[in-house]
Amino acid sequence: MKLGWTRAAVVLAGVIGAAGAVQADRIKNPTAVFSGLDKITGRIVSFEVGIDETVQFGALQMTPRVCFTKPPTETPNTTSFIEVDEPGPDGKNKRVFSGWLFAASPGLHGLEHPVYDIWLVDCKGGTEVIAEPKETPEELPPIQDSARAPNDAGRPGDIMAPAGATAPRPPAVQTAPLRQSEPQPRQPVRRQAPAAPIINTDR
Repeated sequence: MKLGWTRAAVVLAGVIGAAGAVQADRIKNPTAVFSGLDKITGRIVSFEVGIDETVQFGALQMTPRVCFTKPPTETPNTTSFIEVDEPGPDGKNKRVFSGWLFAASPGLHGLEHPVYDIWLVDCKGGTEVIAEPKETPEELPPIQDSARAPNDAGRPGDIMAPAGATAPRPPAVQTAPLRQSEPQPRQPVRRQAPAAPIINTDR
């Protein structure tokens, strides 16, 4: 029974892993659309940025690296990977954010800064659909039989024989012949079942 549950768990894990590995197609866009909030003035600004182009928003320098959308036939999912730097007092830029922004969930993994907020609004300009490779699920290894070779190491809970010892053979059961004076065992008497009565239907 335990072996059956183990195999079912392995199969279920394989199905879940295969479902997670398959990715949907997406569109790579040359332009990303963002909105930015200056928390001090309360002013919100919308701006477009080309991929790998660096723009200045307040004291921050932002560079989007990619901007993906889904084809119209699929569930909308607009994402962008951006890098945000802030100039330090020594004149060197300090990386304050590097990660994905999600247009559907602006607060998820967003930029956390005391003065500025930046969130993704849309991606635009892309027409080419990038077909993601559909990974095939890996073949599951065969479940090994419970019988193992004598040299295999045991697992916790197994009953093991001492090293170098072989399992003793069960003793042979001997039967003594019957003596003449002893009564012979009776053989069952088979009786024939009475024949079914014949019903005369000639009347």
